[in-house]
Amino acid sequence: MDDKTSNGDSRETVNSRPQFGTRNLPSDGNIFQHNAWDNVTWDEEQEKLAQRKVNENSIVTVSSEQLLKYETEADKYWDKFYGVHNDGFFKNRHWLLTEFPELAPDIVKQNTERPMRAALADQDKNHGDRYIKILDLPCKDGCRILEIGCGVGNTVFPILTYNVDPKLFVYCCDFSTKAIDILQQNPAYNVDRCKAFVLDVTQETWTTPFEPESLDIVVLIFVLSAIHPDKMQHVVRQIHRYLKPGGIVLFRDYGRYDLAQLRFKKGNCLGGNFYARGDGTRVYFFLQEDVKTLFTDNGFTEEQNFADRRLQVNRGKQLSMYRVWIQAKYRKIFA
Repeated sequence: MDDKTSNGDSRETVNSRPQFGTRNLPSDGNIFQHNAWDNVTWDEEQEKLAQRKVNENSIVTVSSEQLLKYETEADKYWDKFYGVHNDGFFKNRHWLLTEFPELAPDIVKQNTERPMRAALADQDKNHGDRYIKILDLPCKDGCRILEIGCGVGNTVFPILTYNVDPKLFVYCCDFSTKAIDILQQNPAYNVDRCKAFVLDVTQETWTTPFEPESLDIVVLIFVLSAIHPDKMQHVVRQIHRYLKPGGIVLFRDYGRYDLAQLRFKKGNCLGGNFYARGDGTRVYFFLQEDVKTLFTDNGFTEEQNFADRRLQVNRGKQLSMYRVWIQAKYRKIFA
């Protein structure tokens, strides 16, 4: 699976520009100086307006039969999506190596003095410098990474490119057979460093090419939102089962009142903050508390959780668009 609207993928390379989180709105109020602004604070009026739009588009009109179809045929909707878009719809997420330095320790070693994003420093005073310390990385030799909901590989391939550890191995899974087929046909797919496979993580048991407690990192990027909220707990429990003690989950997904949520029309809501897109794929919009509860109730300790609020603008059309994403890190507690 993959994120289906712009999520900051305009970041071109790991070191080509300053880290995001430091471009704040100008005091003169001219928002059209740049294409995006970080750390945007919403006032009470804006919060109320967003909630009003959600209330308006959250009238559930979908029949029980249609709800069941969305659930039981979710893989078919995603197969169709990837069949239409192939791999040309997505940009590789080079920005992830900045947001999640755990994925490329060698880059971290070259940049240990760089500051963390301003949003994190402001919202997490106790842990603001934790995430770039070499000693805090979950693996230093032979890291084993799993990405769930890998889509066509837009996270996997940047990891393989920038992480030069010869012992690195990346597993990646998706329940769309079409997505895995496209990923495996990519010239950058290297079977010596990567294994892609089909897996529906909502199933009771997982069939995997690795053993329980064998993974150092699990990556969840715009994937948990595509799963029915009732099944999210099960997915998190399974992640806990396969992570090593001390292993870490890297999470980024849609936040409540994101532009994508406010754009939905009446009749698309399947339940509380859970929607069906026109192509049949589904999306949930998280609060920080949702994410915290999911993980801390299932054997994880929280190391990061913040709302990444950005204002994107179209300078040509003089349009402003507010994006909200939740970014978090959770570590499996040592027994």
